[in-house]
Amino acid sequence: MIRHTLAHLFTTRRQVNRMFPASSLDALERAVVDAERGSSGQIRIFIESAWPLLELRRTTSRQRALDWFSRLRVWDTEHNNGVLIYLLVAERTVEIVADRGFNGRVPSAQWAAICRSMRQEFQQGEFERGLAEGIRAVGELLRMHTPAASAPNEQPDRPILA
Repeated sequence: MIRHTLAHLFTTRRQVNRMFPASSLDALERAVVDAERGSSGQIRIFIESAWPLLELRRTTSRQRALDWFSRLRVWDTEHNNGVLIYLLVAERTVEIVADRGFNGRVPSAQWAAICRSMRQEFQQGEFERGLAEGIRAVGELLRMHTPAASAPNEQPDRPILA
């Protein structure tokens, strides 16, 4: 628990800004645009540096990802096919939350495999590359399960840093 707390205390927004400079955010935004092409699915990226200390004992990364999924209204798409990729930098953990339109279509093991792949990159310090590969993998699932010749962009493509 001490290591967990220290990670949150010493991971700052400034560090996250250095990890994801504007050029990285631009590249990740382009990756989202490319991943959504050929699908009606929508991808949001939320990168959180650390949690407030009061949250450390009350929540899990999965619960926090679900909370951001709701706050960002990722569920608010015409076909219920939004996907949130949530990165918690303090813990080097990632969660994927997919809307109900994917229920019965994409097994949780597939989402988990994408998360594992991203975490491997994060452990090597390759955050941009890990996220970009995860975005591409999610895009493949979107095209497989929610294909569309053209679709409106219902969610912003730019990653959010918090």
